[in-house]
Amino acid sequence: MTSSLWHGADRAVHIQEVGPRDGLQIEPVFVPTQEKVAIINALSAAGLKKIEVSAFVSPKAIPSLADASDVFAGITKNADCVYSALVPNLKGAERALEAGADELNLVMSVTQTHNLANLRMLQEQSFATLQHIIAQVGSCTPINVSLSCSFGCPMEGDVPMEQTLHWAERFIALGVQGISLCDTTGMAHPGLVYAMANTFRARWPETECTLHFHNTRGMGLANILAGLDAGVRHFDAALGGLGGCPYAPGASGNISTEEVVHALQLMGYATGIDLSALLTTAQRLPALIGHELPSQLVKAGPSWTVHPAPKNLEDIRQRALEK
Repeated sequence: MTSSLWHGADRAVHIQEVGPRDGLQIEPVFVPTQEKVAIINALSAAGLKKIEVSAFVSPKAIPSLADASDVFAGITKNADCVYSALVPNLKGAERALEAGADELNLVMSVTQTHNLANLRMLQEQSFATLQHIIAQVGSCTPINVSLSCSFGCPMEGDVPMEQTLHWAERFIALGVQGISLCDTTGMAHPGLVYAMANTFRARWPETECTLHFHNTRGMGLANILAGLDAGVRHFDAALGGLGGCPYAPGASGNISTEEVVHALQLMGYATGIDLSALLTTAQRLPALIGHELPSQLVKAGPSWTVHPAPKNLEDIRQRALEK
């Protein structure tokens, strides 16, 4: 892996916000619809170009997202922003399109065990369901497919790269616009990310590749740098580091949007995102969800934040001179 990070080739990076869906879906507290709407509007105003707004799933399965249609109805759409929705089946896809979703995000796992545990279906059953959605509505709206456990499975362990790429190939053959390679429980590491992303882009240069990392083991930002080095320019992140996974007990959530934007801006990448506005929005979350955020940037502020010197600094200087 040779670093191209500082060579100034392609400095535009697309950070895609998944907090309103992937982040809030695991929270036991129901965030009021108007608060979700306000957060999404603030995110688009801050410069996010894609936001995963919600999921059109059974309210019994994910009660925290039962208001998906109302959230879509309430947001003020920004013409420069894509508003995406996760859908599990054709009924969900139809509801999402009726609500005004600009993109559909479909999901399945690249491992049988996780697919059964998470979706209650065999992989071929999931593929058939998603294939049906693509056949019915794929000509109406862009479709992205998120492949869970692309870099490792919490129940099966290491996942061969070709196993992940096999499922990517099957969906690309159906004409989807994008594939998200998802590090569902934070098992990825930079070497694996670089190899996977590099291989994917070499095989399917016309398909949009998104990398989706969780910071479970503290390697989220390192994995983004590896993806950048392999030429990927689309990354998912969640405001405040929201999220998690029931199959990785104690795990932290997605990589934090504001931490990613902060790091990339310091490195000279262009995200088009107002970091100050992003932090202001993230600071609203603890009161809504009832606990602190994983984001260190919310706690410490940007690296260029300065603090007052000690009030007795002149006394300290004088004593130092007298030594």
